[in-house]
Amino acid sequence: MTEVVITGTGLYSPDDVITNEELVASFNAYVSHYNELHSVAIEMGDKEPLQPSSADFIVKASGIKRRHVLDKKGILDIARMYPQLPDRTDDSLSIQAEMALLAVRQALEDADRNAQDVDGVIVACSNMQRAYPAMAVELQNALGVQGFAYDMNVACSSATFGIQAAANAIRSGSAKCMLVVSPEICSAHLNFRDRDSHFIFGDACTAVVLENRADAITSRPLMIMGERLVTQFSNNIRNNFGFLNRCVESDTDTADKLFMQQGRKVFKDVCPMVSNLVINHLQHLGISEQQIRRLWLHQANLNMNQLIARRILGREPAIDEAPVILDEYANTSSAGSIICFHLHRQDLVVEDIGVICSFGAGYSAGSIVVKQLA
Repeated sequence: MTEVVITGTGLYSPDDVITNEELVASFNAYVSHYNELHSVAIEMGDKEPLQPSSADFIVKASGIKRRHVLDKKGILDIARMYPQLPDRTDDSLSIQAEMALLAVRQALEDADRNAQDVDGVIVACSNMQRAYPAMAVELQNALGVQGFAYDMNVACSSATFGIQAAANAIRSGSAKCMLVVSPEICSAHLNFRDRDSHFIFGDACTAVVLENRADAITSRPLMIMGERLVTQFSNNIRNNFGFLNRCVESDTDTADKLFMQQGRKVFKDVCPMVSNLVINHLQHLGISEQQIRRLWLHQANLNMNQLIARRILGREPAIDEAPVILDEYANTSSAGSIICFHLHRQDLVVEDIGVICSFGAGYSAGSIVVKQLA
């Protein structure tokens, strides 16, 4: 039976960083301007006043302290409050492909591979910057990779779903080496004027190299012991942006074309869904919770991660058992669990077992169980 291993990972994060304090200063300036502009309507009860935010509120609600973004200036400008990313010609490399190249080169170096060794590319992320040509095919062309490439979207679970698809391609014999890349420009679909969500997301790109174990040349690969996926429809996390928007004649607010969620309902629904997925997956593989060295969870919310980790392990996890990167990167959608994996796997010893776990809109969740090899 073909054994699939992860041989390399890469991470690109933009240079621009926004702290909670900077984000709150911008948001509160907007709130003050809005309330002043609509003071009469607010006084008459026709409009509700907006409420200010605070850095302490953000940390308490999410665990986030900073986020990397592609364009800080546009986000903090209260007359704009979204990134300014200049359009590129069709002959130029797209923004997502540019991000992906930087992460992929790092991952290939980590795997002791080059682009000519790759047989397939999967770009798996929440939001593609265009419908077609596929971002994966553009990346394939930029790398000079032969074989095949395609895009996939399962929201925040895209990377783990992509890893399963890549592993199956290797098991089937259609590829020996695969790339799974997640270029997430989350700041472009975030409503920075919404107090409950304006702080959630950052931008990043991750890349993972998967190979047939028999062909791997790098030291210390991680063997994939198994994958398990689950989906369940819910409207509690949603983004209605799409190509049919232009077919609707409407002057209404376009906030629904950005990220929306009902946070309390998401917390209540997703935590048991994810913990049960991982617990059942481990039981199926004959692995006890005592054997788990590390959980690389989707970095959505600190409180969610802590609860899920407790349920899986059956106790309070040590810091290094369920590491958190939310404070530095915020929620980077599908890239989050892979950033955590990339930054917190080098200290594993032979036979250590860990779980890469994602969860998000859909609902969707993915569990990838890995074991450290020599």
